Amino acid sequence: MTIKKCMENIDIEKRLNAILSLAVKNNASDIHFAQKYEQTDISMRINNTMRRVKSKAGDDKLIRYLQYRSNVDLGSLNPQTGQFEVLYGENILSLRFAVINTYNATNGVLRILNSNLKVEADKLSKLKSQNEYFKRLLKEDNGLVLFSGATGSGKTTTLYSLLKSVDGSIIYTIEDPIEVVNDKFVQLQINERIGFDYEAGIKQIMRHDPDIIMVGEIRDDKAAKMALRAANTGHLVLSTIHASSVASTIDRMVDLGVSEEYLYEMLICLVHQKMIINRSGEKVVIYEVMDKDEIDYYRRFKKHSDTFLSIDKQIKEGIENGIY
Repeated sequence: MTIKKCMENIDIEKRLNAILSLAVKNNASDIHFAQKYEQTDISMRINNTMRRVKSKAGDDKLIRYLQYRSNVDLGSLNPQTGQFEVLYGENILSLRFAVINTYNATNGVLRILNSNLKVEADKLSKLKSQNEYFKRLLKEDNGLVLFSGATGSGKTTTLYSLLKSVDGSIIYTIEDPIEVVNDKFVQLQINERIGFDYEAGIKQIMRHDPDIIMVGEIRDDKAAKMALRAANTGHLVLSTIHASSVASTIDRMVDLGVSEEYLYEMLICLVHQKMIINRSGEKVVIYEVMDKDEIDYYRRFKKHSDTFLSIDKQIKEGIENGIY
């Protein structure tokens, strides 16, 4: 590599570090790069709102550099995803880069996987009762716990924080990709090229006598059915799923071909979470939780009980009391 090329790489790395620093300070979940010819537009998703970043000379080289850092095939025009890590202060940031080529443009998204994973399990919620409930939940011998929420709402943070608080249990995770490496768990990564999907992964994990299984995301009917099977054979299973509310999680699972009756038998908790920015500019995650009693009530009456604490109600009360 020539001296000129080395200097170019140093300049690009400095620019990337500056963008990452801006993203972390503003609690961004994703950084978007849209390159058309020599023009590259950069924006960040902050609290589910897109914010533009002022362009600089040389930004057109960022996507190529990110492809190089994430170890994807530089010569391929197919959609690709890779991962890499960077040192940020005294911490290591895990980053996932997804790139796709269109007719006349290249688009990439850099996901910051672990910018806020230092949340302790007993401080996840502003409500002490919810934190205490989460702690009791992790002592269950079996059952299915599902977390839902918008992209960037902190589902990964919640799952990892809860699992890290567990002592004396054998924990296996299956993820796509592994977002944070933790020696406390046995972590498996999906590799669909060789046929190792969520179904195959869960099947293998069940042969290793785990106490708790964390499934990164339930995406299809096979993963949904295998997660239920694991919960039914003496394992506590935690997973995430795309749903717009805590109750709609049930409809989503049924849409994936799961028997509604079987689902209700295995479910022990449903959690939907939303991230907001409080008046101090800090990220706050609000949870609405259906415990087993609330799930049974919903099963009978197809509505929430009077004691159910919705996210909207918590936000309203929080604003009135000066919390948010």
